[in-house]
Amino acid sequence: MDTQRLRIAIQKSGRMAEGSNELLQAAGLRLPSRSKTTLFQRARNLPIDLLLVRDDDIPHFVATGVADIGIVGENVYAEWQLDAPEAPVSLVRRLGFSFCRLCLATPKDGPLRSPKDLEGKSLATSYPLILQRYFDEQGINASIMQMSGSVEVAPKLGIADGIFDIVSSGATLEANGLGTIADVFHSEALIIQTEKALSEDKASILARLLTRIECVQASRQIKYLMLNAPQSKLAAITNLLPGADAPTVLPLQGKGDMVAIHAVVQDADLWETLEKLKAEGASSILVTPIEKMMA
Repeated sequence: MDTQRLRIAIQKSGRMAEGSNELLQAAGLRLPSRSKTTLFQRARNLPIDLLLVRDDDIPHFVATGVADIGIVGENVYAEWQLDAPEAPVSLVRRLGFSFCRLCLATPKDGPLRSPKDLEGKSLATSYPLILQRYFDEQGINASIMQMSGSVEVAPKLGIADGIFDIVSSGATLEANGLGTIADVFHSEALIIQTEKALSEDKASILARLLTRIECVQASRQIKYLMLNAPQSKLAAITNLLPGADAPTVLPLQGKGDMVAIHAVVQDADLWETLEKLKAEGASSILVTPIEKMMA
């Protein structure tokens, strides 16, 4: 690999892999197609290489300098940090996808209904250090059995009283007769970076990429709004536009005092805003997504 190309470690497969690829392609990376056995990709248009690896390996790759940055789940990063607190890796940016939570779960038909009921019990998990930290904080004395996969079957097999595992929809817990008794840790995708000095070339590439990612993230939270309204309602309508700078106002040819109003607005509570705009006399209201926006 060219040492002047920025190296990014991402998950090879799974939800995190899909989200990572979507983000990087939205940020302008043109990547070749890959098969299930592909472990390396070289961007066609930027000096960036992707390392496709197991999610558990990403923090180690970044810490040792094999990769300059990585996209990893916060759950994986937090567990790794507890195991290697002095490692030269830092959090760069939260990415707002691959949300999940780490939960305590026990058999629905059993007597364990709260964390305090776990005193003296056994829990199976792939995240023993996060779980131990929680038990220490709560003053709970329970045994922890580490498993690398299929944690949810442990109670059914009689090898643990409950589990501590990732929950997204809850369907896997339901299928195994388990119910959540406590949410312990909330996770999302992160960018992490080595604290080892980057070359000037790599630092420049990284700065460009982070700016693009920031623009992609910002565009997902806003919409482009267009509407028609009487000139007399301009002030009232402008006051209703959430998060907008001064809107663009254009006269409508042959429509008397009617004007067209264009604005970039925040997506939060947009339906309520549209209803209020309509009540103020706005018409022909159109809302479109913004693919990219650079301030």
